[in-house]
Amino acid sequence: QVQLVESGGGWVQAGGSLRLACVASGRTFSDYAMGWFRQAPGKEREFVAAISAYTMIKYYASSVKGRFTISRDNAKNTVYLQMNSLKPDDTAAYYCAVSNVVATRTNEAEYWGQGTQVTVSS
Repeated sequence: QVQLVESGGGWVQAGGSLRLACVASGRTFSDYAMGWFRQAPGKEREFVAAISAYTMIKYYASSVKGRFTISRDNAKNTVYLQMNSLKPDDTAAYYCAVSNVVATRTNEAEYWGQGTQVTVSS
């Protein structure tokens, strides 16, 4: 069993920045790909970013590329999402996910965190 705990969400004005963190426990963190998804009210959960286990290859949704940066610290069992130049459209609950291979679809993720809310005001 894997436990994922997100933090770092909050309220920010458009153009601002936030950094999300997700701490994992229950597995050897470095063996697994990690990712971030988000879900806005009334919308489906969507892929945001992912990072592979060993090669540290990063993947981004086109809507966040150039503004968001995913990273991981295997010594701390933590994956981060640095979000810059935030827009009102980025408002959503953000979820951390773990998977055996990089997940860009929700059905590819094995475990989910409880989510952290990000609200961007115009």
